[in-house]
Parts: sequence; C-alpha cells; structure tokens
Amino acid sequence: MIYNDEEKLEPYSHDEVVGKKWAHLPDAVVKPRTAEEIAAIMQLANRERIPVTPRGAGSGLSGGAVPIYGGILLSLERMDKILEIDKQNMVIVVEPGVITNDINNQLATDGLFFAGYPMSVESCFIGGNVAENAGGGRAVKYGVTGRYIIGLEVVTPEGEIMHLGGKRVKDVVGYDLIHLMVGSEGTLGIFTKIYIKLLPLPAKKVDLLVLFPDIVAAIAIVPQIITYGKIIPTAIEFMDATAVELACRYLNEHFHSEKIGAMLLIEIDGNDEDQLEREYEIIGNMCLEKGAIEVYVADNHTTQERVWALRRNVPEGIQAFYPARSSEDLVVPIANIPVLLPQIADLAKKYDLVIPCFGHAGDGNIHSTLAKKPEMSMDKWQEIQEQVRLELYRMTLALGGTISGEHGIGNKRKQYLKMALDPTSIEMMKRIKAAFDPQRILNPGKIFE
Repeated sequence: MIYNDEEKLEPYSHDEVVGKKWAHLPDAVVKPRTAEEIAAIMQLANRERIPVTPRGAGSGLSGGAVPIYGGILLSLERMDKILEIDKQNMVIVVEPGVITNDINNQLATDGLFFAGYPMSVESCFIGGNVAENAGGGRAVKYGVTGRYIIGLEVVTPEGEIMHLGGKRVKDVVGYDLIHLMVGSEGTLGIFTKIYIKLLPLPAKKVDLLVLFPDIVAAIAIVPQIITYGKIIPTAIEFMDATAVELACRYLNEHFHSEKIGAMLLIEIDGNDEDQLEREYEIIGNMCLEKGAIEVYVADNHTTQERVWALRRNVPEGIQAFYPARSSEDLVVPIANIPVLLPQIADLAKKYDLVIPCFGHAGDGNIHSTLAKKPEMSMDKWQEIQEQVRLELYRMTLALGGTISGEHGIGNKRKQYLKMALDPTSIEMMKRIKAAFDPQRILNPGKIFE
C-alpha cells in the first residue's frame, strides 16, 4: 500500500490525458494479488463509503482511471499472470494486468493469436482494453476487443465475486452480462480473470503504404476495396498530411512527405501466398487508378516494421512537437470521413490551431488532436479549448457520428454525453449503474455524475 507520500502517489493521479486539471491524487494506492483481496477491499469501501478507482496501465485517454474523488486507487499491476492456454478450445485465460502484447508473443509459438488488440499493445493492460472495449488497426476484418471476450470473473462494487461465461462459444442463459461489462469503463465491476477466444495465426501478411495527393482521393478508395475489389483488408489506417509530416520528423523518415495530402496503410493477411499477391496487386492497381502517387509494398518483417512505425509513432510525433494538446476520438460513417476532415481543417484555421488527423479509416474512427501552436499563450489555449471541442463534436454528430469510438467517456467527455445520447438512454444507464453499485463508490464521476 502507498499512502501519505505525494511523490509516490503522483504517478497514479493521472492517465495519458494532458493537463493538470484532469489529475487528482488518491488517498491510498493498493495493489491486490487475488479476487478475494479485491472483494475484501470493496466490502470495506462499501461499509465506509470510500471511493474506489480501478486502474490498469494508466494508458487511457479519457481520465477513466483517475481517482477524481480521492479515496482508494486499486491498481491491478500485480495481477499479471497468463493463467492458461487451452489450445484444444482455442481460449487463453489471463489476469487483468497482463500487457496485451505479451499475450500474442506467448501465443505465436502455438500458431494462435488474439485478434482484437488495440494499437498501444506494448503499454496497455488487457483489463483496460476490456473495460474500454478497445479497438485498433485490425478492426476492419477482425472487430474490436469485445468480440473475443467469452468469459469474465468480476468483483462487484459490493464485494461479491461473479463468474460470467467461460470457454463456451455459445451461451444464451440469462442476460448477456459479459458484454454489459465490456466497455463499462470500470464503473460496474473489477475484472479479475478474462477468457479470450483465439484464432489461428495467419501464415502471411502484406502491407501497402499508399501515398495520395489529397484526403478525398485516399478515403474514396476505402469502401471500393471491399465492394468492388471484394477484399476485406485486415487494416486500413489513415494519416493526413500533418500527421505524416510529424511522424516523419519524429522518426527522421522520408516518404516524399512534401507531396502527400494523405496516406493509407493497408494490411491483408491469409495462408495462401499466391492469393495474397493477387489481392495486393488488385488493391495497388485500384489505388493508382484513383490517383495514388505511389504504392510501397512491404512483404517482409523489416519493411513492415518500417511502414507500421510511421503509423504507430504519429501520437509520439504530435507529442514531441506540440506538448499542449487534446486527443479526440471521433467516429463517423466511413463515407463521411472526407466530409468531416475539411471541416476540421476549417476549424483549425478559425482558431489558429494545428489539428492532425489519423486513425482507422476502415471503420470510420478518426483521431483528431487539437494542438496549440508555440506562439499561442496558455491562457488563450485554455480559453478556446472547450469551444473548439464543442464545435468538433457538433460537426461529427451532424454527420451521423459520435464522440468516442475506443477511448471512452471517462471524466473528460462526460459533460458532452447528452449531445451523443438521448435522455432515455442516459437514464437507463444510470439505473444499471445504481443496480450494480448502490453506494456509487466504484469509479465515481465517470461517464456521468
């Protein structure tokens, strides 16, 4: 346990959301090893009405793991074991503190993989991925985390241990509480054991890095690959010109970035090498016919790491050159991406900001980072930030979108929830919260007050 030591408590006072306004020190940090220990903590917290905030790796972008009312910060970092790999049933059972990347590293020798992982696999915990129903680059073909969660052991806010699902593929006994828990942002229960459905690891993959002169040309090709090319890529990642330029500067990389209006990173995978070659030729030719400047083919580990490093390091590039920033997580129907992005560019001009856009073009999830230019004062930045976010959300919702696709609501976006959901939906969610957590002590102040 950590308490009465501000220096040691400080790392647990924030996640990856930038700005001291979002941080808050816990009164104590506890690091349990078992479900039984967590149950005892929750029973005590209920008796004394102490707020409890569960926390994984702290890599979130919504303030979801921040103890905004103080109290107990319950860190799951010691619950880091892979408990079982069941090859016969193609299921892995893990504790919530396992680093997501370690799961697939462990499975690779068995020819299996967890397909629903997000982009930040080397830092995030699987428990946080499940709590946020995290997505990632492979969602086009494989879907997001929740598709693969078939069982959970959960400690309830009142300190009871609940077992949901297991290794069964089919189960319609009672309400689907597993998928109520998935994406509940640590407000309904604390995961202590997670059952993940696995898939056979494809033998081969190929990546295409495609350079386009403008955003419209890049995004227009996305639905056509599936509808006309009849190919479902593993991933279709998008970077606008600003995102590309910042990532290239950060990595000291060169991809003729001065000519680029946008980039797509398209991945396909499978077991038939000849079939993959036919598919990437079809995609490459379609892109060139639609105005692509150049198509790079990465068909070995070295070249694939080079092109994916560009996409993975966009956030680091933004952070390196624009420390004052706010990461947003917008979603629109895929066909409306080219409508939204020029509107975001106009918003950047209106408020004299830089707003790089990147993300998952294959599922309409665009990460837009509001970034303060160096010459703008901090007072001005703080003054305009909420207004810019408000306008950004309005234009996104007007296009049939919503305010978060994978980062969650947490504390950062809860005041905007009423823009995205109708009052009846919000009231029903509050009733569900009250049923699970009548004392309102588990992760209070997240999603809604």
